[in-house]
Amino acid sequence: MMVIEQIKLKNGIALGLKFEMHHVPLIVVKAERGFVMCGYLDMSTAEKLGDVAVRVSGVNTFEDVLNAEIRSITPKAKELGITLGMQAKDALELMF
Repeated sequence: MMVIEQIKLKNGIALGLKFEMHHVPLIVVKAERGFVMCGYLDMSTAEKLGDVAVRVSGVNTFEDVLNAEIRSITPKAKELGITLGMQAKDALELMF
């Protein structure tokens, strides 16, 4: 099953994508200039492509993603002022 949801934030509306896998979901929340991804996805690929991306882990819902602490960031995300340990929803606000 796949869930697509609009997530209203202060600076814009993000798009949440959730794919139910066998054990835990694969989740991505995309803003205009970047995205938050769960641990299923590869940071090194996002970095090679020059994406504004951050990774969180241990999430099962969009709400979990928004409240999760950022575990890794790409250099492009760092340029926007995103830092390790920041809440993902705060990082998303900087991606609009």
